[in-house]
Amino acid sequence: MENEIIPINETIVELKNENPKIYSQKAIWGFSIFFSSIFGAVLLMQNLKDIGKKKEANIILLISILYTALAIYLVNIPEKPETSMTFIINAVGGLVLSKYYYSKYFPNDDRYEKKKIWKPLIISIIIMIPFVLAMIYSK
Repeated sequence: MENEIIPINETIVELKNENPKIYSQKAIWGFSIFFSSIFGAVLLMQNLKDIGKKKEANIILLISILYTALAIYLVNIPEKPETSMTFIINAVGGLVLSKYYYSKYFPNDDRYEKKKIWKPLIISIIIMIPFVLAMIYSK
């Protein structure tokens, strides 16, 4: 039997990136500082859901809700709440989310393409507008 020539299908197959897009560590930290830890946690939660870790995502959200409730309580203990205290509490929450949890689940985050933050930024601003207005007009 002679050598057979088997034709190869010449269609080009586009390889799909196996890793989903995620929000960056800086985005999670920034949202935690400028809005609150719960906003950063929602971004991290979305990242975890995108990689199939739904249980861990829900735990992160629950921890974040408890932390935010504790932060609100601690900031409002003094008769005259300090704005800097809010910033510090948000920064600590953001550091825990971005440095501990993000690094735990995304140790090689350079493998992932990063999502744009415009959509969560607009949503966060829309959510915060009533709270800011309430603070302004409550005095």
